[in-house]
Amino acid sequence: MDTLTKKSVQQLDEVAIRFCGDSGDGMQLVGTQFTNASAIFGNDVSTLPDFPAEIRAPAGSLAGVSGFQINFSSRDIHTPGDRVNAMIAMNPAALRTNIKDVEVGGIVIVNDDAFSKSDLQKAGYESNPLEDGSLSKYRVYRVPITKLNNEALKDLNIGAKAAGRCKNFYALGLVAWLYSRPLEPTIKWIQDKFGKKPEIAEANIRALKAGYYYGETAELFPTSFRIPRAKLAPGRYRKLTGNEAVALGLVTAAELAGKPLFYASYPITPASDILHQLSMYKNFGVKTFQAEDEIAAMASTLGAAFGGAIAATGTSGPGLALKMEAIGLGVMTELPVVIVDVQRGGPSTGLPTKTEQADLLQAVCGRNGECPLCVLAARSPADCFDMAIWAVRIATKYMVPVILLTDGYIGNGAEPWVIPDPEKLPKIEIKHPTSADASSFLPYQRNEHLARPWALPGTPGLAHRIGGIEKEDGAGHISYDPLNHQKMVDLRAKKVAGIVKDIPPLEVNGDPQGDLLVLGWGGTYGALLSAASRARAEGHRVSSAHLQFLNPFPANTGDVLSRFKKVLIPELNGGQLRKLIRAEYLVDAIGLDKVQGKPFLISEVYEKIISLLK
Repeated sequence: MDTLTKKSVQQLDEVAIRFCGDSGDGMQLVGTQFTNASAIFGNDVSTLPDFPAEIRAPAGSLAGVSGFQINFSSRDIHTPGDRVNAMIAMNPAALRTNIKDVEVGGIVIVNDDAFSKSDLQKAGYESNPLEDGSLSKYRVYRVPITKLNNEALKDLNIGAKAAGRCKNFYALGLVAWLYSRPLEPTIKWIQDKFGKKPEIAEANIRALKAGYYYGETAELFPTSFRIPRAKLAPGRYRKLTGNEAVALGLVTAAELAGKPLFYASYPITPASDILHQLSMYKNFGVKTFQAEDEIAAMASTLGAAFGGAIAATGTSGPGLALKMEAIGLGVMTELPVVIVDVQRGGPSTGLPTKTEQADLLQAVCGRNGECPLCVLAARSPADCFDMAIWAVRIATKYMVPVILLTDGYIGNGAEPWVIPDPEKLPKIEIKHPTSADASSFLPYQRNEHLARPWALPGTPGLAHRIGGIEKEDGAGHISYDPLNHQKMVDLRAKKVAGIVKDIPPLEVNGDPQGDLLVLGWGGTYGALLSAASRARAEGHRVSSAHLQFLNPFPANTGDVLSRFKKVLIPELNGGQLRKLIRAEYLVDAIGLDKVQGKPFLISEVYEKIISLLK
C-alpha cells in the first residue's frame, strides 16, 4: 500500500504556527512565504513578526532569536492567535524562548542537528530537552533538517555555506505539506527573486520540495491537516502589512488631492519600511527624503507643506520626541502635515523591535505651550490605509498637523486587504488663494472651519510672513499683545475641537447598552473584539468599542460610555487612554495594563472581563 494513502488528513478551522530560529535562519522570509501561500489559497490570515533587537547577536544566543507567527483560518479572524498550535524551532535558543507559548499537546518540530552540546550551552540548557522529558506535554518531532537539506543539494556546486542557507526552505516545505499549503507561490517567488542566480534558485526550490516530500513519505507524521478556504466578502484582495498600508494610503491621498507627496524620515525601527515602500512610487510623483536626523525630517516636511505638497513624515516614539519642537512650529504656522508614529517599547531606546502603545499622551499633550493638534490611531494593518487618508483629509481641510498612531504589532503584521475601487474614493478638495484674492488676502484670516488660507509661495500679491513667534490675528504680523495671544490660543484649540464635525460616531460592537463596555484604541482591536464577542456568546451583556479618533474624541463618546455599568480599557501602556477618558467624561474606567512588548492575548482580556462581571 502506498505510504501516502496510509496517512489521514484532519480538517481544522484555524491554526497558529510559529517559525523561530537564529536571526540568520530566514524565519521572517519563510513565514512571509507561508502567509502568502495561505492568502492565495483563500484563508484569512493574521501575522506577528518578532525581531531581535540586536543587529548581530551571537549565533545561537537567546538574544538572537527571530520568530514569525501566522494564524490562518477558514473563518474571519482578528489576531495572530493566542496559543501556538505548531512551532518549528531551528535551534535550542529558539525552542527555549518560544516553547512557553505552545499549547499543551501542540506540535513541536525541531532541527535535531542543531542540538549539539555547545548549542545547548549557548541557550542555557543544562541537559538536552529532547531527551530529558521536559517536553513530554508536546508532540515533538525530531527532524535532521540540516543533514537532509545538505543531502538534497549535494550534487549542486554552490558550496556548503550557500547550501546551509537553504535549510529554512526545507523547513517551509515540510510545514507546507503538514498543512496542505501549495508550493507554487513560493516557487514563483524564488524564481523571481533569484532569477539572475539560477543555481541559488534551483537550490532553494530543491530544498523546498525535499522538505515537502519528506513529510509526505516519512513515517514520522501520521496525519496532515487541511484548513478550508475562508468565506471572505467578495472583492479583490492582497496581503499587506500596516507599514505598507500607510504608504499606499499616503500615495492615494495625494492622488485624491491632485498634489505631489513628500515624505521625509530618519531611519528608525519599526517605521523605516514606510520610507522604503514610498521610495518605490516615484512613478506617482512621490519624493522621499532620508534626513540626517529627526529634526531635519520634521523641518523639511513643514517646508514641503509650505510649498504646497502633501507632506508627511514617519518615526517611532523616540523620534516623535525629537520632532516635537518642529511639530509645535507646524501648529503655530498652521500648516497641513501628517506625522506617522509607529510605536514601540520605551522609554528611551527601550524595546526597539517590540510593540507598545505608550505614546498616546506624548501625541496629545507632548509639546510646549498650548499646542493642540489632531490625533488618529489605526486599529489593524489594513485600517492603516484608511486612516492615512483620513489624516491627509483632516490636515488639509483644517490646516493643522495630524499625528497618526500605529504600532510595531500592526506596522509589521499583515492581513488580507480589500483593494478599493479608486473611483469610489471621495476626492480631497484643496483650494489655494490666487492673485485675484490679493486685495483681500490675510494669511491668518479664517474660513468656516477656522482654517487659514493655504497660500503658495510665489503667488503674485500673496507674500506673507509665517514663523514660530505668535501671530497677529488676521494679518499675521508678529504680536506680543496678551489679548491677541489669548485669542490665537483659543482659536487654534477651537479649530481642533471642531474637527469632531467631520469624524464618524463611535460604533459599538454588540448591544448598545449593558453591564460592561470594553473600550480600546490602536492595535488592541482584534483581541478586544474577540474577547468581548466570546463573553457575549456565553450570555454576558458585554460589548466593545474602539477609538480611531483620539483628539478630538467622537461626539457620541460620552453617550456610549454612559450606557454601560462598567467600562474596561485594556492598553499596552500604564493606562494613558484611561486617564484621558476619566478626565474628559468623569467615568471611573477600569484598566487592564500590559507593558511586555507583546500584544494582548484574547484569553487575557476575556479573563479580565469575566472577573469584572463576577
